[in-house]
Amino acid sequence: MTDQPTRMRGDLGLLSVVAFGVAYMAPAVVMSIFGVIAATSKGAAPTAYAIATGAMLLTGLSYAKMAEVHPSSGSVYTYARKELDSRVGFLAGWALLLDYLFLPMVAWLIQAIYLHAQFPAVPEWAWLVINVVLATVINVVGLKVADRINRVLLLGVTAVLVVLAALCVHYGLGHGGTASAGHAFWNHATGFSAVTAAAAVAAYAFLGFDAVSTLSEEVRDPRRTIPRSIILTVLTGGGVFVVVSFLMQWAHPGGSFPDQDSAGYLLSTTVGGKTFADVANIVGMLGGFASCVAIQASTSRLMFVMGRDGALPRQVFGRLHGKLLTPVVNVLIIGAVGLLAMNLSLADATSFINFGAFLGFTLVNVCVIAYAVRQWRSGTRHSPVRYLFLPAVGAAVDVYLITQLGGTAVRLGLGWLVIGIVWLGVITKGFRRPAPEMRLDSDEAAGPTEPEASGPLLPTA
Repeated sequence: MTDQPTRMRGDLGLLSVVAFGVAYMAPAVVMSIFGVIAATSKGAAPTAYAIATGAMLLTGLSYAKMAEVHPSSGSVYTYARKELDSRVGFLAGWALLLDYLFLPMVAWLIQAIYLHAQFPAVPEWAWLVINVVLATVINVVGLKVADRINRVLLLGVTAVLVVLAALCVHYGLGHGGTASAGHAFWNHATGFSAVTAAAAVAAYAFLGFDAVSTLSEEVRDPRRTIPRSIILTVLTGGGVFVVVSFLMQWAHPGGSFPDQDSAGYLLSTTVGGKTFADVANIVGMLGGFASCVAIQASTSRLMFVMGRDGALPRQVFGRLHGKLLTPVVNVLIIGAVGLLAMNLSLADATSFINFGAFLGFTLVNVCVIAYAVRQWRSGTRHSPVRYLFLPAVGAAVDVYLITQLGGTAVRLGLGWLVIGIVWLGVITKGFRRPAPEMRLDSDEAAGPTEPEASGPLLPTA
C-alpha cells in the first residue's frame, strides 16, 4: 500500500455537498409517492412529511456530531468502531453495505422502468444498461464532474417542482379557495395512527442524507462542512417534501385515488395538462439519474474505507486510481451489481434495502450516547439533552421504523448480518482480535495498525 494513494481529493465546498445530499434523496420522489402518503395519512400528506422530517432530523443531529468528531468517509462504520468496538463497527458497515450496495440497483431499475414506459421502443434492459454505464463513467472520472452534473439536474428538478407548486396554488384557489388549505394538514378523516404510519413510509424518502458523511475526505474543512451539510440536507429535503406535498394535497383533498402509484402523474395532468405532466415526468427521471450518481459515489467511498482498513480485502476494495484519486474498482463493482437488476422485479430489488439503513441510523444515535458517557468519565461534560435524550429518542424512532419493514426485508437483512458475522470471525481469528484498521495522519497513511484493546481514543471536546 506504500505506493498507493490513501486519501481522496478534498476540494468540495458546502454547496456542493448539500447538492450531493439532496440529489441522493431525489426530491422529485415527493411526486412519485404522493398517492401512497396521502392515502395512508387519510389526506394529510404534509403532516406526515413534517413528522418524518423531525424524526430524521434527530438522527441527522447525531450524524453531525459524529462527523465533527470523526471526519472520515467511513460514516457509521467509522463511528461505531471508534465509539463502541472495532467488531461492532465492522458489522455496522456491513449492514450499511446491504443498503448502499443494492440501493443503486433499485434506483437504476426504477429509471429503466419509467423510461421504458415513456419510450417503449427501447427495451427496459437497454435503459438499465445506459443508466448504469453513464453513472459509472461519471463516478470513475470523479466527484467534480458529478458535482457539475448534479447541480444542472437539480436545477431542472427544482424548476419543475416550482411550476407544479404554482399550478397547484392556482388550481387550489379555483377549487375550494384558502379555506380548504388547512384540511391538507388535518381533516375529519385524519388520525394520529394514520399520520404516524404515513410518516414511517415518508421516512424512506430521506434515505441518503447520511451519505453526505461518506464525503468527509473530499471536502474542505470536513469538521465544519460535513455537520452543516447533513443538517442542511435534511432540512432542505424535508422542506421540499412538506411544501410540495401540501400544495398537491390542497389541489387534491383527501386520500382517495383511482391508482395510488400514479396519483402524482394524474394530479400533474389535472393541474397542468398532459404536456406538463410528461415534461415533469422526464425531468423527474433526470433527477433520479442524479440520485443514481450520488448513490454509487457514496457506496464506493464506504467500500474504499472498509477496504483501506482491511475489513474488506484491501487489494480489491482499498485502492484509489493513481491520477483520478477515485475508487475505480469499487465503482465498477457497484455498476456490475446494478446490472443484476435485469433479472429482478422492483419488489424483489427493494426488499434488499432499508434494513441496513435504519440499523445504521440506530447505531449512530447509540454512538453519540457512548461518546458523551466516555467524555463525562474523562471530565468533559456535554449537554444531557443534546447528547443523551435526543439521540435516545432518535434511536427509538429508528427501531420503530425497522419494525415497519416487511418480513422479507427483515429476513434478508438478518441473513446478510449472518454472512457478515462469519466473515468477521475469519478476519478476527474467531473474534479474539479487534477488526483490522488503518490509522491515517492528515494526508498520508501511517500504516495498518490494530486498535487498542482497551477501547478507542477520543478527541477532547
